[in-house]
Parts: sequence; structure tokens; C-alpha cells
Amino acid sequence: MFVIKAKKRDEGIKLAALRKTGEIPAVFYGAGKSSTSVSVPIVEFKKAWKGAGESSTIKLSVDGKDVDVLIHEVQVHPVTEVPIHVDFLVIDMDKKIKVKVPLEFTGISNAVKNGLGNLVKVLHEVEIEALPKDLPHNLEVDLSKLETVENQIFVSDIKLPAGVVVITNEHDVVASIVLQVEEKEEVVAPPVDLSAIEVEKKGKKEEEGTEETVAPGPVKEEKTEKK
Repeated sequence: MFVIKAKKRDEGIKLAALRKTGEIPAVFYGAGKSSTSVSVPIVEFKKAWKGAGESSTIKLSVDGKDVDVLIHEVQVHPVTEVPIHVDFLVIDMDKKIKVKVPLEFTGISNAVKNGLGNLVKVLHEVEIEALPKDLPHNLEVDLSKLETVENQIFVSDIKLPAGVVVITNEHDVVASIVLQVEEKEEVVAPPVDLSAIEVEKKGKKEEEGTEETVAPGPVKEEKTEKK
């Protein structure tokens, strides 16, 4: 189990100045304990966060006393994604709790490998219930079970550690294969030659101009001179 040394924090201290010293402002609460402001070393916290996640218990050592907690909420910088504030949830080690645990996909699907279809991951976490000491960091999902496009992996197929009960509906689909459909090549009509149309129209106009229609004139009568 990860242990993080925490220091009680004065509410009046400037958080920006605190972060420059390598400490992250934090708070812990729950299980009958009042909300307490602390600070934790960023290096220690990042190591525990990576290893325990938000579903495994860690210990906060505050003034020589250990407090069992879960990493409940982490605020990160929008640009650097560096943790800037942490909420720890105090837990009772003798009482079962409900948490969401991430799924870790392992193995290779033969259906995907053979080009029969594409893998679709429907769920990325499931909710479980267990004593804090039995909480897993993650749950593995073996994709090698997906051999054909008809195969699916359900929540009920996930292997659970001893003492862990799944809360998420066991009939929910975790992963499946979608039949791969070949895209039909779009037929593109050849571009219209506007210049040819212009020439053709122009030629017709010229032909129409050369054809002259002569209307018949009045017939003149010849006069005979009298002698």
C-alpha cells in the first residue's frame, strides 16, 4: 500500500507559492472526520496516483497518524495536466464501499487479427463493492475470447478477485466485434468542359446570322406606250 506524508495546511497560505515548493494543496474528509486541509509532495502523489488509481486504498501520514483514504478527485492544470489539487476520501476499513474500477483490455481478438471485423469497447469501467482491503486497481478483460463476429464479452465474463461483487448489470456488453464493411468507391462524374459549351453556343449564333430570308416584293406591271 502506498503511503504519502502530508502536512497540515494553513488556509491563509497562497496556493501558487505552495505549488512552487513541490507541494500540492489537498483536503481529506469522510468517515466521521472533519474536513482537513493538507499539502502533499507532488512526486509522492503522482507515484501513488499512477499505482493505486482512484479505486485502491492508500495511507496519508499526518502528524505521525495514518489515515486510510481513496484518491477521490484530482484537479489538473488545463494545459500542463499537472495535478494542482487533490480530494482524499477517508474510509472505514471494516465497511464495504462501492467504487468504479477501470477495465484493462488484454489479449488479441482473432476476429480483428483475421480482418473479420472491428473491435468496439463499450465499457471502460464497472462499479464494484468490496472491503477497502480487497479493492483491485483494475479488472482485466481478455479480448482473445472474441474469435468471431458473433462473440461478445459481458460484465459476467470478467473475473473478479475474492471478496469483490460487481454492481454493474452483468448482462451489459463490455466489448464486441462489428462486421467490417468494405467502402464502395464513389463514382465521380467527369468535369463539364464549359469552354466547349461556350464555343458550341457561339457557333450556333453565327450560323443563325448567316441565313438571310428574303421576303418576296410586289410585282410591277409593265406599261405599254400608246402610239
